Amino acid sequence: MADKLQFDLVAPEQRLFSGKVEMVVVPGTEGDFGVLPDHAPFMSTIRPGAISVHDENSVTRTFIYGGFAEVTPDGLTILAEEAIALADVDATQIEKKLGEAREDLKDSSEEAEQADAQERIDKYESLLAALAN
Repeated sequence: MADKLQFDLVAPEQRLFSGKVEMVVVPGTEGDFGVLPDHAPFMSTIRPGAISVHDENSVTRTFIYGGFAEVTPDGLTILAEEAIALADVDATQIEKKLGEAREDLKDSSEEAEQADAQERIDKYESLLAALAN
């Protein structure tokens, strides 16, 4: 059996995944990068996008909204601000939420409300882009 990569995906609420996989592709802020077993150690921030976890004959995609990736001799750990399995996402619901966030931005007069609405817009647009790929 070929070497496998230890991969851990952790969100604030819980550990979402822990196991051995063949490869993980991560949307780093400096560009996408793939991590295989015995990868050189490094750290990267993550931009909103989908990670792809490759194992055997399957690829699982999870939307990550911010966080950090750390590669060590022990494997890859992703500490995500938010993680959503793309298989569980309803694009119609996200489009509806995006429309509501755009309305909130247009209707708000408070700077904090505008910032919150803009953050939701960015998140939903990134999520829809990840679904399209």
